[in-house]
Amino acid sequence: MTATDATAGKLSLAQVLEILAGGRLPLKFTAYDGSAAGPPDAPFGLNLLTPRGTTYLATGRGDLGLARAYIAGDLEMHGVHPGDPYELLKALADSLVFTRPSARMMVDIIRSIGVGQLRPIAPPPEEALPRWRRVAGGLRHSKSRDAEAIHHHYDVSNRFYEWVLGPSMTYTCACYPGDDASLAEAQENKYRLVFEKLRLKPGDRLLDVGCGWGGMVRYAARRGVRATGVTLSSEQTMWAQGAIASEGLSDLAEVRYGDYRDIRETGFDAVSSIGLLEHIGVRNYSSYFGFLRSRLRPGGLLLNHCITRPENRSEAATRGFIDRYVFPDGELTGSGRIISEAQDAGLEVLHEENLRQHYALTLRDWCANLVEHWDEAVAEVGLPTAKVWGLYMAGSRLGFENNGIQLHQVLMTKPGEGGGVGDLSLRPWWTP
Repeated sequence: MTATDATAGKLSLAQVLEILAGGRLPLKFTAYDGSAAGPPDAPFGLNLLTPRGTTYLATGRGDLGLARAYIAGDLEMHGVHPGDPYELLKALADSLVFTRPSARMMVDIIRSIGVGQLRPIAPPPEEALPRWRRVAGGLRHSKSRDAEAIHHHYDVSNRFYEWVLGPSMTYTCACYPGDDASLAEAQENKYRLVFEKLRLKPGDRLLDVGCGWGGMVRYAARRGVRATGVTLSSEQTMWAQGAIASEGLSDLAEVRYGDYRDIRETGFDAVSSIGLLEHIGVRNYSSYFGFLRSRLRPGGLLLNHCITRPENRSEAATRGFIDRYVFPDGELTGSGRIISEAQDAGLEVLHEENLRQHYALTLRDWCANLVEHWDEAVAEVGLPTAKVWGLYMAGSRLGFENNGIQLHQVLMTKPGEGGGVGDLSLRPWWTP
């Protein structure tokens, strides 16, 4: 039976999908009702296993329904490893375009699926509450709610992160010096780039906000810089403090558990913010940059490194899968908005660059690490959480490759009296 004459009887699940996809399925689809669609010899496939999966797909907006069904075990992927489903997601992104059926056809689809399958049900337990229900944890981007959001994402398991991130324990975009560079080399090169842009030298004082597992703090301390890091993740704090002690850097390096807004010291020579702005909230940019400016000495340097949108018009709040499973309350905007807010806060922008292609490579390598350590990762955090990470990292890689998201580094200074910039060079002083 074809999609055109299927209205004579009840539609199968495969026929429903073919209708919605306009007959252009790039992979093989099979369902628990025995139906199938798409090229039978396709290298990739999806298998819908349960009626609950149908409900998730039918009631979840955008990518959320697919994610729920997949994470709950109601939808299987074939032809890819769960730690790196990149190729399947790429096939879907390149070829699958859903169409809006006629009103008559929609009635037939609803009748075939059954009204009962269209009633929302509880999502998998790994999913965060919707934004409107998170108010119990405080107003968005209050200290208490930010702490809960960071806990949701970063306090998974330090062992899990060691397997995925590798020895550097760096959960931000690397900077690849060449096509054949390893992940470890690229992360070391990223820290080198930030260090040089900030013109740090022995005896200087660095504040690293949102410091993660202390990679930048330890990199700077090894070079004689007195570095203070702060993070809202208790797991990161414990790991970083242990690494500082084991490297014998305690005289120069410190990682504190807490909110960056609780830092009281001032007069820092430099501030690095690597992967924190995504969690700040766009409406808080003014106070954020104003606070960091207040921590700097006149002529001090600030580097902001964060994920951005490729334009400045879209709503900043993330939605769907990313908001509910990965970064609750995360917000992204364009680099133009970031630069404007920094300038309005009294900072002078010296340089900015886009490293989005580097982030695609970083995610490729993180997925490869997850695949390599899949069995250990599943044993550590459970299959659903491991699947979340494979889906999230592979999907994000596509986003960076397709220019749906970018990664910008913006270098700024706090001008001195009369606009002075001290002894800053006339041209960039760092090695690209």
